[in-house]
Amino acid sequence: MKRLIFPILMGIVGVAILLGLGFWQLQRLEWKTEILNEINTRIAAEPVALPAEVNPEKDRFMPVRVEGALTGEEITVLTSGQGAGYRVISVMEMADGRRIMVDLGFVTLEAKDTPRVAPDVVVTGNLHWPQETDRWTPKPDEVKGIWFARDVNAMAMTLFSDPVLVIAASVSGADLGVTPLPLDTVGIPNDHLNYAITWFSLAFVWLVMSGFLIFRVARAARED
Repeated sequence: MKRLIFPILMGIVGVAILLGLGFWQLQRLEWKTEILNEINTRIAAEPVALPAEVNPEKDRFMPVRVEGALTGEEITVLTSGQGAGYRVISVMEMADGRRIMVDLGFVTLEAKDTPRVAPDVVVTGNLHWPQETDRWTPKPDEVKGIWFARDVNAMAMTLFSDPVLVIAASVSGADLGVTPLPLDTVGIPNDHLNYAITWFSLAFVWLVMSGFLIFRVARAARED
């Protein structure tokens, strides 16, 4: 029996730890699902006028309605959401002189340099500060005018606008040839169920292996 103490303990402790990690991931799944539901509710709320001052943390996902002139100053960000093409980040100059940025949506590669100037458009969408850059993100190609990720502060400095970005859900007042890409939670990962399944699977494997080890030790003890 003394020979069985170690494999039994190892089996019990290992299974307990792996099951604990699995149940922890289920708790994380519930937490993340609640957050995504809150974000979806906020995205779909009734749009309001753009606040005089915005806060990247407090006002993220806020639905807004903005009106002004598209100056034709823009940044094109390489994307593959609907095939190869670009997101168009355009400057909107509002009636009070305030300059903000509007993510108008998707254009094909061929439509990159099509002029997009309009004296009066209304954009309904959501405030957002995408976090798409890291140490491996290439720097913008200034010669070709192509960016590889949205960086609100860097784009604002380039376009001489406020660091405010509205992701358009709809644009009225001009036909710009751009397909809006409304904000949603599809790009926010929620892989906790997969993680939980992985931990529970490992717990089952550990249980089977521990049982096999205990069987081998017990048989060897009987033979001795």
